[in-house]
Amino acid sequence: MTRKTQTIGLLANGLNEYGPSNIVLAVQEAAREAGYFVSIAGIRGFAQQEIADALQRFLDQGVEGIVVQVPHAHIPAMLQELNLGVPVVVIGTTADGSLSGVMVDQEKGACEAVQHLVDLGHTTIAHVAGPDGWIDAAARVSGWRRVLARAGLSEGPLLTGDWTAASGYQAGLKLAEDPTITAVFAANDQMAVGLLRALTEQGIRVPEDISLVGVDDLPEGEYLVPPLTTIRQGFRELGSRCLEVMLDQLNAAKSPQTAIVGSRLIVRASTAPKTQK
Repeated sequence: MTRKTQTIGLLANGLNEYGPSNIVLAVQEAAREAGYFVSIAGIRGFAQQEIADALQRFLDQGVEGIVVQVPHAHIPAMLQELNLGVPVVVIGTTADGSLSGVMVDQEKGACEAVQHLVDLGHTTIAHVAGPDGWIDAAARVSGWRRVLARAGLSEGPLLTGDWTAASGYQAGLKLAEDPTITAVFAANDQMAVGLLRALTEQGIRVPEDISLVGVDDLPEGEYLVPPLTTIRQGFRELGSRCLEVMLDQLNAAKSPQTAIVGSRLIVRASTAPKTQK
């Protein structure tokens, strides 16, 4: 009989970013409350060998299950191929084959953000997306497009950043050159911070000239000038649901399942009704 270790492996990418780091903390808290220890491996990229080596170290430790917080499009197929032999919960996706999934409904959150801008009368709404290949980035682009199509609006400019304030700043300099843009949806608050600085430096007022919405509800966002309208994600709920799904796999041998967590629009002063330019 195999001795239980009461340990869960947690593979995570982007620990220097607000969203991923808070998800990791939430999983840790939920695991501790359930009597489990979490062994964490942080990775910088998405190289298959790096991921495979980290997962093998978890198996060598005798972990009972593995949570994967690496929200890149090729990760589920890689995990299926590795056939790890323990329950696996992937954060950011739906269930896939032998894998369970726990996710925030990113597309719905993006729809809420863009619908808020449409309701304020904005008709040219740009989007600064996250990097190509990221599941969350693709879902937010999809939500942006869905709302614009539903409203009968043409897509505004679509730029791609890398989640950092620096990339948001560069995107803001480009968007400042287009006088038709009256609103921007940024795929996270860090890029929105960079956008805000770039627009301000170019003499563009937020929200009088351009309204701005981000995602994540970065704590500092409330103290920007102006305070940032954003989509608040339920990181703590995501962590607890992740552990519920994992424990279902461990204790009841249930088939892989999907848990979906909601988000909420937080309206602050960075958005306002469209004014005539």
